[in-house]
Amino acid sequence: MINYRKLSEFYNGKTVLLTGHTGFKGSWMTVLLGLMGAKVYGYALKPGTDPCLFDILYGDGMCSRSETELFVRTGLAGNAGAGIIESRIGDIRDLDELWNFYDRIRPEIVIHMAAQPLVRESYRIPRETYEINVMGTVNILECIRNIPGCSSFLNVTTDKVYYNEERPGYGYCESDKLDGYDPYANSKSCSELVTHSYASSFLKAQGVAVSTARAGNVIGGGDFSADRIIPDCVRAALSHSVIELRNPGSIRPYQHVLEPLFVYLTIAMEQALDPSCAGWYNVGPDKDDCITTGDLCGMFVQAYGEGLSWTAPENAGGPHEAGLLLLNNSKIKRVFGWEPVWHMERTVQSICDWTKAWQTGYREANDELLRQIAEYVNS
Repeated sequence: MINYRKLSEFYNGKTVLLTGHTGFKGSWMTVLLGLMGAKVYGYALKPGTDPCLFDILYGDGMCSRSETELFVRTGLAGNAGAGIIESRIGDIRDLDELWNFYDRIRPEIVIHMAAQPLVRESYRIPRETYEINVMGTVNILECIRNIPGCSSFLNVTTDKVYYNEERPGYGYCESDKLDGYDPYANSKSCSELVTHSYASSFLKAQGVAVSTARAGNVIGGGDFSADRIIPDCVRAALSHSVIELRNPGSIRPYQHVLEPLFVYLTIAMEQALDPSCAGWYNVGPDKDDCITTGDLCGMFVQAYGEGLSWTAPENAGGPHEAGLLLLNNSKIKRVFGWEPVWHMERTVQSICDWTKAWQTGYREANDELLRQIAEYVNS
Protein backbone atom coordinates (compact mmCIF):
# COMPACT_ATOMS: atom_id res chain seq x y z
CA MET A 1 0.00 0.00 0.00
CA ILE A 2 1.02 3.66 -0.32
CA ASN A 3 3.13 4.80 2.64
CA TYR A 4 2.54 8.54 2.43
CA ARG A 5 4.35 9.30 5.68
CA LYS A 6 7.48 7.47 4.53
CA LEU A 7 7.36 9.22 1.15
CA SER A 8 6.94 12.64 2.76
CA GLU A 9 9.82 12.05 5.16
CA PHE A 10 12.06 10.94 2.30
CA TYR A 11 11.24 13.72 -0.19
CA ASN A 12 11.12 16.54 2.36
CA GLY A 13 14.04 18.82 1.51
CA LYS A 14 15.23 16.64 -1.40
CA THR A 15 16.29 18.30 -4.64
CA VAL A 16 14.21 16.67 -7.38
CA LEU A 17 14.49 17.27 -11.11
CA LEU A 18 11.26 16.50 -12.92
CA THR A 19 11.40 16.65 -16.72
CA GLY A 20 8.09 17.10 -18.48
CA HIS A 21 6.63 18.92 -15.47
CA THR A 22 4.26 21.07 -17.54
CA GLY A 23 2.40 18.07 -18.97
CA PHE A 24 -0.70 16.43 -17.53
CA LYS A 25 1.06 13.84 -15.36
CA GLY A 26 3.94 16.20 -14.65
CA SER A 27 1.57 18.87 -13.33
CA TRP A 28 0.01 16.45 -10.85
CA MET A 29 3.51 15.30 -9.86
CA THR A 30 4.69 18.83 -9.08
CA VAL A 31 1.82 19.17 -6.62
CA LEU A 32 2.61 15.85 -4.91
CA LEU A 33 6.29 16.68 -4.57
CA GLY A 34 5.44 20.16 -3.31
CA LEU A 35 3.09 18.75 -0.69
CA MET A 36 5.90 16.46 0.46
CA GLY A 37 8.28 19.38 0.90
CA ALA A 38 10.62 18.62 -1.99
CA LYS A 39 12.61 21.30 -3.79
CA VAL A 40 11.12 20.75 -7.23
CA TYR A 41 12.98 21.80 -10.37
CA GLY A 42 11.03 21.35 -13.57
CA TYR A 43 12.40 21.28 -17.12
CA ALA A 44 10.00 21.05 -20.04
CA LEU A 45 8.57 22.69 -23.12
CA LYS A 46 5.70 25.10 -22.86
CA PRO A 47 2.43 23.25 -22.26
CA GLY A 48 1.10 21.76 -25.45
CA THR A 49 -2.56 22.58 -24.83
CA ASP A 50 -4.63 25.66 -24.08
CA PRO A 51 -6.11 25.40 -21.50
CA CYS A 52 -3.41 23.50 -19.65
CA LEU A 53 -3.36 22.06 -16.14
CA PHE A 54 -0.02 23.65 -15.23
CA ASP A 55 -1.46 27.12 -15.82
CA ILE A 56 -4.55 26.28 -13.81
CA LEU A 57 -2.40 25.07 -10.93
CA TYR A 58 0.31 27.70 -10.81
CA GLY A 59 -1.25 30.78 -12.32
CA ASP A 60 -1.85 32.41 -15.68
CA GLY A 61 0.91 33.21 -18.14
CA MET A 62 2.79 29.93 -18.39
CA CYS A 63 1.73 29.26 -21.98
CA SER A 64 3.03 32.63 -23.19
CA ARG A 65 6.47 32.48 -21.56
CA SER A 66 9.64 32.20 -23.62
CA GLU A 67 11.53 28.95 -23.97
CA THR A 68 14.43 30.16 -21.83
CA GLU A 69 12.55 32.01 -19.09
CA LEU A 70 12.93 30.79 -15.53
CA PHE A 71 10.34 31.47 -12.86
CA VAL A 72 9.37 30.32 -9.39
CA ARG A 73 5.92 29.56 -8.00
CA THR A 74 5.03 29.08 -4.35
CA GLY A 75 1.71 27.36 -3.79
CA LEU A 76 -1.16 26.75 -6.14
CA ALA A 77 -3.10 29.57 -7.76
CA GLY A 78 -5.52 30.79 -5.09
CA ASN A 79 -4.33 28.15 -2.63
CA ALA A 80 -1.17 27.87 -0.54
CA GLY A 81 -1.36 24.09 -0.49
CA ALA A 82 1.90 23.26 -2.27
CA GLY A 83 5.58 24.07 -1.99
CA ILE A 84 8.06 25.81 -4.27
CA ILE A 85 8.64 24.81 -7.86
CA GLU A 86 11.33 26.36 -10.04
CA SER A 87 10.42 25.92 -13.66
CA ARG A 88 12.66 26.10 -16.72
CA ILE A 89 10.98 26.22 -20.10
CA GLY A 90 13.45 24.39 -22.29
CA ASP A 91 13.85 21.63 -24.85
CA ILE A 92 15.09 18.25 -23.64
CA ARG A 93 16.83 17.93 -27.04
CA ASP A 94 19.05 20.95 -26.25
CA LEU A 95 21.90 19.31 -24.35
CA ASP A 96 23.77 22.55 -23.63
CA GLU A 97 20.77 24.26 -22.03
CA LEU A 98 19.78 21.12 -20.12
CA TRP A 99 23.38 20.63 -18.96
CA ASN A 100 23.65 24.16 -17.58
CA PHE A 101 20.36 23.83 -15.71
CA TYR A 102 21.27 20.40 -14.36
CA ASP A 103 24.75 21.49 -13.30
CA ARG A 104 23.35 24.42 -11.33
CA ILE A 105 20.77 22.41 -9.37
CA ARG A 106 22.64 19.05 -9.10
CA PRO A 107 19.54 17.01 -8.21
CA GLU A 108 19.51 14.05 -5.85
CA ILE A 109 16.51 12.43 -7.57
CA VAL A 110 15.67 12.61 -11.29
CA ILE A 111 12.25 11.59 -12.62
CA HIS A 112 12.21 11.72 -16.42
CA MET A 113 8.74 12.27 -17.87
CA ALA A 114 9.46 14.60 -20.81
CA ALA A 115 8.15 13.01 -24.00
CA GLN A 116 6.13 13.31 -27.17
CA PRO A 117 3.35 11.12 -25.71
CA LEU A 118 0.71 10.79 -28.45
CA VAL A 119 0.43 7.79 -30.78
CA ARG A 120 -1.41 9.54 -33.59
CA GLU A 121 0.91 12.56 -33.38
CA SER A 122 3.90 10.23 -33.77
CA TYR A 123 2.62 9.16 -37.18
CA ARG A 124 2.57 12.83 -38.19
CA ILE A 125 6.02 13.75 -36.76
CA PRO A 126 8.00 10.49 -36.42
CA ARG A 127 11.46 12.09 -36.58
CA GLU A 128 10.65 14.63 -33.88
CA THR A 129 9.10 11.88 -31.76
CA TYR A 130 12.34 9.87 -31.87
CA GLU A 131 14.43 12.97 -31.18
CA ILE A 132 12.44 13.81 -28.06
CA ASN A 133 11.86 10.34 -26.71
CA VAL A 134 15.24 8.78 -27.50
CA MET A 135 17.81 11.58 -27.65
CA GLY A 136 16.04 13.41 -24.85
CA THR A 137 16.65 10.35 -22.69
CA VAL A 138 20.28 10.19 -23.81
CA ASN A 139 20.73 13.85 -22.87
CA ILE A 140 19.40 13.51 -19.33
CA LEU A 141 21.47 10.34 -18.83
CA GLU A 142 24.58 12.18 -20.04
CA CYS A 143 23.98 14.84 -17.39
CA ILE A 144 23.62 12.19 -14.69
CA ARG A 145 26.72 10.34 -15.93
CA ASN A 146 28.97 13.40 -15.91
CA ILE A 147 27.66 15.56 -13.07
CA PRO A 148 27.73 14.02 -9.57
CA GLY A 149 24.93 14.12 -7.01
CA CYS A 150 22.12 11.94 -8.33
CA SER A 151 21.40 8.72 -6.44
CA SER A 152 18.15 7.67 -8.13
CA PHE A 153 16.91 7.94 -11.73
CA LEU A 154 13.48 6.86 -12.96
CA ASN A 155 12.56 6.85 -16.64
CA VAL A 156 8.79 6.86 -17.14
CA THR A 157 7.89 5.03 -20.35
CA THR A 158 4.66 3.25 -21.37
CA ASP A 159 2.84 -0.07 -21.57
CA LYS A 160 3.16 0.23 -25.36
CA VAL A 161 6.88 -0.65 -25.33
CA TYR A 162 6.08 -4.35 -25.72
CA TYR A 163 5.87 -6.35 -28.93
CA ASN A 164 2.10 -6.61 -28.76
CA GLU A 165 0.60 -9.79 -30.19
CA GLU A 166 -2.80 -8.87 -28.70
CA ARG A 167 -3.22 -12.23 -27.00
CA PRO A 168 -6.58 -12.42 -25.18
CA GLY A 169 -6.16 -12.66 -21.42
CA TYR A 170 -2.37 -12.24 -21.52
CA GLY A 171 -0.80 -9.39 -19.57
CA TYR A 172 2.73 -8.48 -20.62
CA CYS A 173 5.50 -9.11 -18.09
CA GLU A 174 8.69 -7.11 -17.65
CA SER A 175 10.71 -9.92 -19.27
CA ASP A 176 8.70 -9.82 -22.52
CA LYS A 177 10.13 -8.53 -25.78
CA LEU A 178 10.30 -4.77 -26.34
CA ASP A 179 9.33 -3.62 -29.83
CA GLY A 180 6.55 -1.04 -30.04
CA TYR A 181 4.63 -0.85 -33.32
CA ASP A 182 4.08 2.87 -33.99
CA PRO A 183 6.76 5.60 -33.79
CA TYR A 184 5.65 6.65 -30.29
CA ALA A 185 5.68 3.12 -28.88
CA ASN A 186 8.88 2.18 -30.68
CA SER A 187 10.68 5.35 -29.55
CA LYS A 188 9.74 4.49 -25.98
CA SER A 189 11.09 0.96 -26.49
CA CYS A 190 14.34 2.57 -27.63
CA SER A 191 14.30 4.86 -24.58
CA GLU A 192 14.07 1.75 -22.39
CA LEU A 193 17.07 0.16 -24.14
CA VAL A 194 19.11 3.36 -23.85
CA THR A 195 18.36 3.46 -20.12
CA HIS A 196 19.33 -0.19 -19.66
CA SER A 197 22.62 0.44 -21.44
CA TYR A 198 23.55 3.51 -19.39
CA ALA A 199 22.67 1.68 -16.19
CA SER A 200 24.89 -1.27 -17.09
CA SER A 201 27.73 0.69 -18.68
CA PHE A 202 28.05 3.66 -16.34
CA LEU A 203 25.50 4.47 -13.69
CA LYS A 204 25.42 1.34 -11.55
CA ALA A 205 29.18 1.61 -11.02
CA GLN A 206 28.73 5.28 -10.10
CA GLY A 207 26.20 4.46 -7.40
CA VAL A 208 23.13 5.66 -9.30
CA ALA A 209 20.09 3.38 -9.01
CA VAL A 210 18.13 3.22 -12.28
CA SER A 211 14.61 1.99 -13.06
CA THR A 212 12.01 2.34 -15.76
CA ALA A 213 8.26 2.39 -15.17
CA ARG A 214 5.91 1.17 -17.90
CA ALA A 215 2.55 2.74 -17.11
CA GLY A 216 -0.85 1.90 -18.49
CA ASN A 217 -3.36 4.43 -19.81
CA VAL A 218 -3.40 7.28 -17.30
CA ILE A 219 -6.54 9.40 -16.90
CA GLY A 220 -7.66 12.12 -14.52
CA GLY A 221 -8.87 15.67 -14.17
CA GLY A 222 -6.97 18.30 -16.14
CA ASP A 223 -5.95 16.33 -19.22
CA PHE A 224 -6.65 18.40 -22.34
CA SER A 225 -4.56 16.37 -24.82
CA ALA A 226 -5.71 15.69 -28.35
CA ASP A 227 -6.79 12.22 -29.47
CA ARG A 228 -7.33 10.80 -25.98
CA ILE A 229 -10.60 9.34 -24.83
CA ILE A 230 -11.17 11.26 -21.59
CA PRO A 231 -10.16 14.68 -22.96
CA ASP A 232 -12.46 13.99 -25.94
CA CYS A 233 -15.27 13.22 -23.49
CA VAL A 234 -14.59 16.42 -21.55
CA ARG A 235 -14.53 18.56 -24.71
CA ALA A 236 -17.84 17.05 -25.83
CA ALA A 237 -19.38 17.69 -22.41
CA LEU A 238 -18.26 21.33 -22.40
CA SER A 239 -19.53 21.93 -25.93
CA HIS A 240 -22.77 19.97 -25.34
CA SER A 241 -22.01 17.69 -28.27
CA VAL A 242 -22.00 13.94 -28.83
CA ILE A 243 -18.81 12.04 -27.97
CA GLU A 244 -17.38 10.24 -31.01
CA LEU A 245 -15.28 7.14 -30.34
CA ARG A 246 -12.79 5.75 -32.86
CA ASN A 247 -12.33 2.31 -31.33
CA PRO A 248 -15.04 1.56 -28.74
CA GLY A 249 -14.02 -2.11 -28.48
CA SER A 250 -10.33 -1.51 -27.72
CA ILE A 251 -9.27 -2.74 -24.28
CA ARG A 252 -6.75 -0.72 -22.26
CA PRO A 253 -5.31 -0.78 -18.71
CA TYR A 254 -6.88 2.47 -17.48
CA GLN A 255 -5.88 3.98 -14.13
CA HIS A 256 -6.24 7.26 -12.25
CA VAL A 257 -3.19 9.50 -12.53
CA LEU A 258 -2.47 9.25 -8.79
CA GLU A 259 -1.94 5.48 -9.06
CA PRO A 260 1.22 5.55 -11.22
CA LEU A 261 2.54 8.79 -9.70
CA PHE A 262 2.68 7.32 -6.22
CA VAL A 263 4.33 4.22 -7.67
CA TYR A 264 6.95 6.38 -9.43
CA LEU A 265 7.69 8.18 -6.18
CA THR A 266 7.92 4.86 -4.36
CA ILE A 267 10.32 3.33 -6.89
CA ALA A 268 12.59 6.40 -6.89
CA MET A 269 12.63 6.42 -3.07
CA GLU A 270 13.10 2.70 -2.48
CA GLN A 271 15.92 2.29 -4.98
CA ALA A 272 17.71 5.29 -3.44
CA LEU A 273 17.48 3.55 -0.06
CA ASP A 274 18.23 0.08 -1.45
CA PRO A 275 19.74 -0.09 -4.97
CA SER A 276 18.76 -3.77 -5.26
CA CYS A 277 15.19 -2.53 -5.86
CA ALA A 278 16.22 -0.98 -9.18
CA GLY A 279 14.72 -2.64 -12.24
CA TRP A 280 11.96 -2.50 -14.85
CA TYR A 281 8.38 -2.26 -13.62
CA ASN A 282 4.90 -2.45 -15.10
CA VAL A 283 2.60 0.07 -13.44
CA GLY A 284 -0.91 -0.97 -14.36
CA PRO A 285 -4.30 -1.70 -12.82
CA ASP A 286 -5.81 -5.02 -11.89
CA LYS A 287 -7.63 -7.00 -14.57
CA ASP A 288 -11.08 -5.67 -13.61
CA ASP A 289 -10.03 -2.15 -14.59
CA CYS A 290 -8.82 -3.19 -18.04
CA ILE A 291 -11.96 -2.21 -19.90
CA THR A 292 -13.04 -1.12 -23.38
CA THR A 293 -13.07 2.51 -24.41
CA GLY A 294 -16.81 2.12 -24.93
CA ASP A 295 -17.30 1.02 -21.31
CA LEU A 296 -15.12 3.88 -20.08
CA CYS A 297 -17.07 6.38 -22.14
CA GLY A 298 -20.35 4.92 -20.83
CA MET A 299 -19.14 5.43 -17.25
CA PHE A 300 -18.25 9.04 -18.06
CA VAL A 301 -21.63 9.72 -19.66
CA GLN A 302 -23.43 8.33 -16.62
CA ALA A 303 -21.26 10.15 -14.07
CA TYR A 304 -21.30 13.51 -15.87
CA GLY A 305 -25.01 13.54 -16.68
CA GLU A 306 -26.50 16.60 -18.40
CA GLY A 307 -27.81 14.48 -21.28
CA LEU A 308 -24.35 13.55 -22.56
CA SER A 309 -24.16 10.66 -25.06
CA TRP A 310 -21.68 8.91 -27.32
CA THR A 311 -21.54 7.28 -30.73
CA ALA A 312 -19.03 5.30 -32.79
CA PRO A 313 -18.89 6.36 -36.46
CA GLU A 314 -18.46 3.39 -38.80
CA ASN A 315 -15.63 4.99 -40.77
CA ALA A 316 -13.60 6.74 -38.05
CA GLY A 317 -10.36 5.97 -39.92
CA GLY A 318 -6.87 6.81 -38.73
CA PRO A 319 -3.55 4.94 -38.40
CA HIS A 320 -3.07 1.60 -36.68
CA GLU A 321 -3.82 1.45 -32.95
CA ALA A 322 -3.73 -1.74 -30.89
CA GLY A 323 -7.09 -3.30 -30.10
CA LEU A 324 -5.92 -5.10 -26.97
CA LEU A 325 -3.20 -4.33 -24.44
CA LEU A 326 -2.91 -5.74 -20.92
CA LEU A 327 -0.19 -5.51 -18.27
CA ASN A 328 0.86 -7.97 -15.59
CA ASN A 329 1.35 -5.92 -12.41
CA SER A 330 2.48 -8.78 -10.14
CA LYS A 331 6.10 -7.59 -9.89
CA ILE A 332 5.25 -4.15 -8.52
CA LYS A 333 2.96 -5.81 -5.99
CA ARG A 334 5.60 -8.34 -4.96
CA VAL A 335 8.51 -5.92 -4.65
CA PHE A 336 6.75 -2.92 -3.09
CA GLY A 337 3.55 -4.38 -1.64
CA TRP A 338 1.51 -2.07 -3.85
CA GLU A 339 -2.22 -2.43 -4.49
CA PRO A 340 -4.49 -0.18 -6.59
CA VAL A 341 -6.49 2.28 -4.51
CA TRP A 342 -9.06 3.80 -6.89
CA HIS A 343 -10.94 1.69 -9.40
CA MET A 344 -12.74 2.86 -12.51
CA GLU A 345 -15.99 4.10 -11.03
CA ARG A 346 -14.23 6.36 -8.52
CA THR A 347 -11.70 7.42 -11.14
CA VAL A 348 -14.33 8.53 -13.66
CA GLN A 349 -16.33 10.34 -10.97
CA SER A 350 -13.19 12.22 -9.90
CA ILE A 351 -12.67 13.45 -13.47
CA CYS A 352 -16.24 14.73 -13.69
CA ASP A 353 -15.92 16.40 -10.26
CA TRP A 354 -12.68 18.17 -11.24
CA THR A 355 -14.07 19.26 -14.62
CA LYS A 356 -17.16 20.82 -13.05
CA ALA A 357 -15.06 22.51 -10.39
CA TRP A 358 -12.78 23.96 -13.09
CA GLN A 359 -15.79 25.39 -14.92
CA THR A 360 -16.45 27.39 -11.74
CA GLY A 361 -12.89 28.74 -11.44
CA TYR A 362 -9.20 28.05 -10.87
CA ARG A 363 -9.47 28.15 -7.08
CA GLU A 364 -12.32 25.64 -7.12
CA ALA A 365 -10.40 23.35 -9.49
CA ASN A 366 -7.30 23.43 -7.29
CA ASP A 367 -9.32 22.89 -4.12
CA GLU A 368 -10.88 19.84 -5.79
CA LEU A 369 -7.50 18.50 -6.88
CA LEU A 370 -6.11 18.80 -3.35
CA ARG A 371 -9.26 17.22 -1.95
CA GLN A 372 -8.84 14.25 -4.28
CA ILE A 373 -5.21 13.80 -3.25
CA ALA A 374 -6.22 13.83 0.43
CA GLU A 375 -9.03 11.32 -0.20
CA TYR A 376 -6.71 9.05 -2.17
CA VAL A 377 -4.00 9.13 0.51
CA ASN A 378 -6.55 8.40 3.25
CA SER A 379 -8.28 5.58 1.33
